[in-house]
Amino acid sequence: MKKIFITLFAAALALSSCDSYLDINQDPNSPQEENMTTSIMFPGAEMNLAASYGNYLRITGGYFAQQYSQVFGTSNYLDYSQFTMSATRSSGSYNTLNVGCLKNLENIRNLASANEEWGTYLAATTLRAFTYQILIDCYGETPYSEGLDIDNLSPHYDEGIDVYNGVLVELNDALSKTTASDLVCTNFLFGNSNANNWIQLANVVKLKLLMRMSDTQNVQSELAALIEGGNFPKKNIAWTGIWADELGKANPFYQEEFATYFGSTQTNVILNLALSRTMQDSDDARLKAFFATNSKDEYTGGISGTQFSGSKVYTASYWCRPKVGYSTPVYLITLSEIEFFLAEYYARYGTSDEAESHYKAAIEASFETAGVSGASTIYTTHYPWDNANYKQLIGIQKWVALSGTNTFEAWCEMRRLKYPTFGTVSGTDLYNEGTGAYNPLLLVPGTLYTPIRYNSRLGANKVLQRFRYAENSANRNSNTPKQAEDHDAKPVFWAK
Repeated sequence: MKKIFITLFAAALALSSCDSYLDINQDPNSPQEENMTTSIMFPGAEMNLAASYGNYLRITGGYFAQQYSQVFGTSNYLDYSQFTMSATRSSGSYNTLNVGCLKNLENIRNLASANEEWGTYLAATTLRAFTYQILIDCYGETPYSEGLDIDNLSPHYDEGIDVYNGVLVELNDALSKTTASDLVCTNFLFGNSNANNWIQLANVVKLKLLMRMSDTQNVQSELAALIEGGNFPKKNIAWTGIWADELGKANPFYQEEFATYFGSTQTNVILNLALSRTMQDSDDARLKAFFATNSKDEYTGGISGTQFSGSKVYTASYWCRPKVGYSTPVYLITLSEIEFFLAEYYARYGTSDEAESHYKAAIEASFETAGVSGASTIYTTHYPWDNANYKQLIGIQKWVALSGTNTFEAWCEMRRLKYPTFGTVSGTDLYNEGTGAYNPLLLVPGTLYTPIRYNSRLGANKVLQRFRYAENSANRNSNTPKQAEDHDAKPVFWAK
């Protein structure tokens, strides 16, 4: 993948105001240690997170969740469409998250603590918890207790449940030190502000952690206390209004897949049939918000595991591309996700009426984010609430909602909730590589299918469960776990 955001990282390290996006007040290449401030460091840590979460993990998540497919003419992401992740492919993002995010955030936490900047301390702790969650959700284990010790070249890999519990302790500690009026250093996410927004974000990160833990550890009392407090964000949390139509400053997925800054016009990512069949079957207006029509003004979904080489009909113009522009937000978490978590909580621990209310609110919030109407037809006609089948309803509708905002989280939630699940047809039934016969109507809406060519270590009718341990870690760290033959099919702790 292209080495993007180099310019932005350098600029971010020297910014003192999110309102003055290009104002550079100090040479980023030679900052004096005594002049380093949390406001200088924080935006750079954010942009490393945004670049990985909003690009690499969006691409891989989209393929692994069968929201994206691969167009004919390039093999860039063909392995992803076959549910394969190599140790080499996972190295870049792993390094960005560990070095660009976690090490910088730890430096910010230490400086903020020394200066008793508790609002900033909470902000850095929140993004730290969010980053560790990503690593566990990808790999299942990661260095945590020894991970940032610069003198330890072979840090121990901690179990996912231990990392989740560890960052929850960190969040609770940071929240206990912070008041809503505490100031937070310069940041892209909220700008110069007090800590109230970060308190709400910390709470929703806790909500996500606890809900993912809830099938493996009894956290009902912690969830009840958190939800009773109700201090969650009232709008989508995203990096928005900061992107420019320039190299190193555009939305990272747009720059990777759509921009011509590098002189490339290569097309890779297209709409997957699994998603298009589901949305078209329910006449879902979000489809036109999330994806563009093809050259014939139609919606066509591709098949995972192939390049459509059986016929000249299926060129790039035949397929539908995600609607992404240079200024498209990079969503950290949406109101729809929050409401889906609340719906699940009440379905399990509360009443059906409470769960239904939040389920409807989740779909309404997704439609509002997409800027379209018609949410009520989804939850009254096509997917009406049934508490006995809450996992299926929430699983499918969360998968649809996240297809336009956060495909990585869609991959996570479908592994956890087990929906959408596989139907009775396979990729070879849907597309014949030899004849070019394309039979999309065979696929039942709301189901997945085994790719035409797929990961043999994973097997048929299975979603990839985790990334391979990053090559750049395994080559240097003798404590990197050995990867068993069933590694790709072995669920992370919250998906067992």
